[in-house]
Amino acid sequence: MNDPDARTGPRVELVHLGLAALRALAAGDLAAAREASGLPVTAWLAGPECVGTWRIRAAQVAADPVAAGWVTAVVLDADRRAVVGKAGYHGPPDEAGMVEVGYAVDPACRRRGYARAALEHLLARAAREPGVRTVRASIRPDNLPSRSLVLGYGFAEVGRQWDEEDGWETVYEVAAQPLSEMAARRPSPPGP
Repeated sequence: MNDPDARTGPRVELVHLGLAALRALAAGDLAAAREASGLPVTAWLAGPECVGTWRIRAAQVAADPVAAGWVTAVVLDADRRAVVGKAGYHGPPDEAGMVEVGYAVDPACRRRGYARAALEHLLARAAREPGVRTVRASIRPDNLPSRSLVLGYGFAEVGRQWDEEDGWETVYEVAAQPLSEMAARRPSPPGP
């Protein structure tokens, strides 16, 4: 079978969190995050690598409850029912129809296809949303796995930007389109 939309990696769900869970994660309170979300949230998600994201997202959702369905969610392995990371958009589409994706996988779960599965989930939703025309990803230059991942989906480098948390990032964009169309446009791997 040669279906570009057929998943060969893990099946994931993106579970959006309520404000109480976002605030608990922003405070690094693992027990409260588990209680508020009803999920087996990992210590990594409530740890120093993630709390900055949760602070931003909690403030966003408090100011605009509609953003809750767009911002960073918990990535759940759909078969094992285990929390493996976080992924989502930086917010609803802007006036130009652009959404920016973000994703990160718990170090204990990396190299298993979860980042790819989460990105595919985000790209598929962007393609279904009538107000989305462009998908953006901003990646630190030293994050080669993430760079390789987005390039595999046809993202093109469009510039650089300074991020207060991550420093310089390279900005990539791709038109919102079904995964099957992205697969058709991917460059072929180099020959022998």
